[in-house]
Parts: sequence; structure tokens; C-alpha cells
Amino acid sequence: MLNAAGTDTLNVTSEIGTLRTVMLHRPGREVENLTPELLHKLLFDDIPYLPVIQEEHDIFAETLKDQGVEVLYLEKLAEEALHFGNAKEDFVDQLLKESKSNINGASESLKEFLLDLPGGQLISKIMSGVRTSEIDQGRKRHLYEFMTDQYPFYLDPMPNLYFTRDPAAVIGNGLTINRMHEGARRRESLFMEYIIRYHPRFASKEIPVWLNRDYDFPVEGGDELVLSKDTIAIGVSARTSARGIERLAVNLFQKQDQVKKVVAIEIPKSRAFMHLDTVFTMVDYDKFTIHPAIQGPAGEMNIYILEKHDEDPNRVAISTRTNLIETLKEVLHLNDVTLIPCGGGDAIVAAREQWNDGSNTLAIAPGVVVTYNRNYVSNRIMREHGIDVIDIPSSELSRGRGGPRCMSMPIVRDNL
Repeated sequence: MLNAAGTDTLNVTSEIGTLRTVMLHRPGREVENLTPELLHKLLFDDIPYLPVIQEEHDIFAETLKDQGVEVLYLEKLAEEALHFGNAKEDFVDQLLKESKSNINGASESLKEFLLDLPGGQLISKIMSGVRTSEIDQGRKRHLYEFMTDQYPFYLDPMPNLYFTRDPAAVIGNGLTINRMHEGARRRESLFMEYIIRYHPRFASKEIPVWLNRDYDFPVEGGDELVLSKDTIAIGVSARTSARGIERLAVNLFQKQDQVKKVVAIEIPKSRAFMHLDTVFTMVDYDKFTIHPAIQGPAGEMNIYILEKHDEDPNRVAISTRTNLIETLKEVLHLNDVTLIPCGGGDAIVAAREQWNDGSNTLAIAPGVVVTYNRNYVSNRIMREHGIDVIDIPSSELSRGRGGPRCMSMPIVRDNL
């Protein structure tokens, strides 16, 4: 666990370089703590069946391993980080503060309950949530017993954790540790903050953090695409703000000299088009999947290129574009670009398969992608365009509204 398979601790300079190391989270009891009343608050549309979603996720992980990818697990890294950093109490204090977990004065009892758990059980319990029924009467001396509250949790579950792409994302040799847009997910990036700070694999490496989770405006990893060593794309979406993108660009231009352009792509702000990677992913040097509904007439979109400001390092120079193909050709220095439409461009098929993440592909090498098997039309179209498609079962995984790219945080890729 403590020895990197790749030569670099963090290294992601493209979306398609051969994937060497990735971080996943195997869905746990947190998905069983979903109830119909909590679905909207916890950002789910349905309740996955735990045994099957775990089986499907294990197939996903084994598929990556079979391709030579080192798979790390968020839950294990977090457990080791707290152990090596002697940071268990600090982590619990910060988590409880951010959870606002003081229902009927429960915070002290909850802290005592959590700190009594061994490291692995602590992380698992925090992820799955703490029900009010789990705190026994002996620990409830801090509670106001004359008050009642029908809410079933002292600590909410985190069912979105298996989408490891969003709380943090690697760009170059550093990463963003993100402020999540939705309150239900905001605590998720705390795990990565402690992993980078205390885990032996990362703690001594002086890893640059391009954007911290305490910045006021949200950015999420599903909107961050590393197009090349010098250009990243970020979606202006329902979950990522223009202010967050601008701050990230300023920080990148101040702290490193490899990334020179940030391409901000505006997409419709809706549940169906949650992040840029739900409607647009890179699958080869000159090929991209796309959901056609994000484009206007003649392929027009609102696109902004952010570059270093010549006079003021705290600002960015911004120029505008309207055509995605022409913009990609420009920033990637290509003669031509192919956009592969989700569902083959058929209005009904595209809408159905995009809802099940037909455009959310995980490239594990140039022209080699992992996808959901349920999106058979989109998969066929990609194969017709010369893409090697490895599909995985997805009946339960897809209920969370995220695909293989959403479920993975690449840590090391080969440079192109």
C-alpha cells in the first residue's frame, strides 16, 4: 500500500495517458442508509441494492487491475492517514464541526462514540453515518432527553463517496481539494485533505494544492478535464462556479508554469448535465464523446479561454470562443477533431443513455475506455470510431447518476 507503482506521487498531464494508479471507494453501508425521504437531500434518485452494487464495483476494480492499473481505496488511505498522523481526534473534531452535528446536544456523545472505534471501523462508520439509535443510553448523558427529534441520524451518511472524482482531482503534479457545491457532499473532500497531509505515500512530497476546500466558491472534479500538459478544461456547471474556475486559474498560473490555458466550457445547469464529464469526455488524441444537447445551433457554445494576465498576477486574461471543435483544434494543435455523439445522436437514445452516463467514459490509455454496458448504442458508435471499449455491468452503479469516470480519481498517468 505504501509504495507507488508509478515513478511519480501525483502525475496527470492528460485524460488519456496510460493509467497507472487510481483511487476508488467501494460502496458500503452508506447506500443502505438511504431512505425515500432522504433521497433528495442526499442527491440520489433511487436506492441501490448493496450486494449488487458492490459486486459491480468489484468488477470495475478488477477490470482496471487486469489492465495493469494499481487500485487504491479511499477508505484504506484515510484509515492509514489517521493512524500515521496520529490525527484521529483532529479529524473527528473537524468532521463534527462541518457536519453541524449537535442535534439535541449530541456532539459530545457522538465524539465519544466515534473515538472509541478502531481506525478502520471509525472511517467506515463516518462514511455510513451514525443513526440516533446507535448511541446507547449510557452515552446519552450529554443529550437533552426531554426533547425529541424524528430525524434518524446524528451523522448523515455519505452515499456519493463512490464518485471519487469530485472531492479532489489531480492536475499535473498537484491537485485541487474541492469545496463541493452541495452540503450533502461537502465533507467528502476532508478525507483527501487528511490523506495528503498525513499519509506516508504523500505527506513528505510537498504536493502543491492548486485550490483548497476552504475557498468560498465551488469547484468539483467532474468538471475538471486535463486535455494536455498545458491545457485543462473546466465545466461552468450546476456544481462548479465561474468564480471558482477563475481562482483556480490564477493559482495555477502563479504556482507553476506548465499549464498555460484553462478552457471554461459552459453547459446547461441541470441534474441531467451535472458535470462536464457527464456530457463530454476525451477518449483519444483527437476524439471526444459528447451529448449533442449541450450545443446550440451550428454547434455554438459559450467558451472562455483563461490565460495568464500580462500585468496583474491576481487576474486572468479572458478571450471567448463559440465553437467547441474549433476551440479543441486550437488548444490541442490538431488538424481535425471528432465528436462522437452519445446514442449516435438519436434524440431519444441520446437522452436515455446520457442519463445513464453514456458520455462518461474513463480512458485508461489512448483509444481505450471503460464504460457502462447498458449504454450499448453509444458503445457501438465508439467502437465504429476505432475506440476499444471495455464495458462493465451497471444496473446498480448507475443509480447514483455517475459513470466510470465519476467513480475514479486518477493519481498517476503516463505522459503522452
